[in-house]
Amino acid sequence: MSANLYGMFLARQAGLEAKPCLVWRGEALLNFGDLAERVGRYRTVLDSLGVGRGDRVVVQVERTPEFVFLYLACLALGAIIVPLNTGYTEAELAYFIQDAGPRLIVGSDGNRDILARAAAAAAAGAVPVETLGDSSCHSTLGALVTEAVPNPAIARTEPDDVAAILYTSGTTGRPKGVMLTHRNLSSNVEALHACWRFSADDVVLHALPLFHAHGLFVALHLALWNGNTTLLMEAFNADAVIDRLPDATVFMGVPTFYTRLLANPRLTREACRTIRLFISGSAPLLPQTFEAFEARTGHRILERYGMTEAVMITSNPYETEGRIPGTVGFPLPGVEARVAGEDSAPAPAGQPGVLQIRGPNVLKGYWKKPEATAESFTFDGFFITGDVAARDETGRITLVGRAKDLIISGGFNVYPAEIEQALNAVPGVAESAVIGVPHPDFGEGVVAVVVPEAPGAVTQDTLAAALSGTLARFKQPKAYVLVDDLPRNTMGKVMKAKLREIYRDLLAG
Repeated sequence: MSANLYGMFLARQAGLEAKPCLVWRGEALLNFGDLAERVGRYRTVLDSLGVGRGDRVVVQVERTPEFVFLYLACLALGAIIVPLNTGYTEAELAYFIQDAGPRLIVGSDGNRDILARAAAAAAAGAVPVETLGDSSCHSTLGALVTEAVPNPAIARTEPDDVAAILYTSGTTGRPKGVMLTHRNLSSNVEALHACWRFSADDVVLHALPLFHAHGLFVALHLALWNGNTTLLMEAFNADAVIDRLPDATVFMGVPTFYTRLLANPRLTREACRTIRLFISGSAPLLPQTFEAFEARTGHRILERYGMTEAVMITSNPYETEGRIPGTVGFPLPGVEARVAGEDSAPAPAGQPGVLQIRGPNVLKGYWKKPEATAESFTFDGFFITGDVAARDETGRITLVGRAKDLIISGGFNVYPAEIEQALNAVPGVAESAVIGVPHPDFGEGVVAVVVPEAPGAVTQDTLAAALSGTLARFKQPKAYVLVDDLPRNTMGKVMKAKLREIYRDLLAG
């Protein structure tokens, strides 16, 4: 079988040519037999724009079928897709463009000018910025695709060739590009296929963002790997999802999706009658959400654990009795996991330590950051996740916390250092500390604890206004607290654990 992930998808879809591939806005857009022709058109356009093997293609668009075709065309060509969160600001985009060094930038009609300005600020003004529309409008790239002659060729890629770069923030506040290879992605989808017992009979209801590993490399990849019809939603909406549940067999979401579904009285056992599997990830699922969902629908949500650097790492068992709330299950086939305690010695069963992993799913490295890559691996090749976990006698893993204060809000990673840098640059701010506290909808909410230079030097409103144009919305604090000083230990380090304890209930309502 081809080492190219796209070639693997096509090989596994043989015999399913007449089956709908994507359903969009309630209508079957194309069958699996039409997929290669559509992707081939995009491949031709990419080639005409000078994109070749190993070139980066930065993409910031909403979820549409066209995003899927463009992604698959990048795989077919051996190019590297760099999907960016649609919430990123112009300043953030300039950094990503400068760091990735793309051959092509793709946006939409609504953000093309922003991307062009960001490219100019990144000294990448010569890089073309094309627009990607959907099937109901005409865009620059869409017009080229309409006229293109399909090129069905699939590049001969090596297993360790990079297929995608996803940016994840670091504790220094400077995002790092995670290099994921064709082998990383194919091994992961193959393991999930086995663990979650996918077959060609499944229908995937897809309401996740496509710029995120969960939506692109888990939900979409599983559908393409198994020849499943994908019901692609424009956005998550509880009513719209409940309307489509009877047409699907699998639904994946973040905990926020499940809390919002539970808030809708239309979520019933009857509405879920065709679903065989509900999956949750990207943030911790509260046990009370697990229990409330089971009571309402009769389904026990399957929780799993992953991260950008390794896609999926562990999963609760498929058997419903093995799905234990508050745990993330066992390592996937081919993945090794260990918990390192003090002095890097193995932690005893039940004792917390830093989770380390090794397997074919683990990133190749961080883009253009060899030092950061080296620091992230142990001498024997285990990747240091930075997550604190414990394993019981059976090997089941429970996440305890995050070693570097990572906040996961609504399924998105938020690193305090980046927000603190932005806050500390605001006139009138002496210092700040950013923490995550429980939030009933987002799992965790961002809270900024700020020390003004003088009484009245800043207000909650001025802080919010200063960050609104600097950081993506999902990173912006949901509350600002003004204090005289921050609690510190004897070494002068801010005690964020104490702050989290003090403000634990701040967003509870």
